[in-house]
Amino acid sequence: MLMLLVSGSVSASVVHTFLSQREHLTPEEIEIVRDTQELDRRTAIFIKAVERRIMVLTNSAATAPTKKKEKDEEEKWGAMPKGTRTQLLSDISRILDEAITNIDDSAARSPKSPLLPKSLRKLAESSNKFLPALTAMRDGVAGDSERDALEQAIENAQTVIEAAGKLPPPDEKK
Repeated sequence: MLMLLVSGSVSASVVHTFLSQREHLTPEEIEIVRDTQELDRRTAIFIKAVERRIMVLTNSAATAPTKKKEKDEEEKWGAMPKGTRTQLLSDISRILDEAITNIDDSAARSPKSPLLPKSLRKLAESSNKFLPALTAMRDGVAGDSERDALEQAIENAQTVIEAAGKLPPPDEKK
């Protein structure tokens, strides 16, 4: 069921190797991930990390936090990620890849965990929101490395959505 996610992860390493060895998460995000062991909560952190990069890429003032919230957010998450479009797109691809790997690893260790479908659905729901922003960026692509990073991010999001589509319906009693 979840092993389908791994196939989309292979080409992400090609993009990663092609680009500089930049860390795809900020130091604060890395610390939050390390401190969060529950799969569904960790998945939410990866989602937030992708949202932050999309916000930077799209200069999204509409979803930008207020000054107070911005300060609180910066204390927890650190400054907004910086980098070129190619680097930020690569970050998105690699963050989605890491979220996929976390779900796959958890599935291998504990295939009956109720957190697996919950996490995959949460990631797929967010990926459905990421796709329009990512596909809209295709028109402004400048260069092969940027195009490769963007296409890998889109492919990872689509892989998540397809895998979630194969899940059985959620159990309404839980």
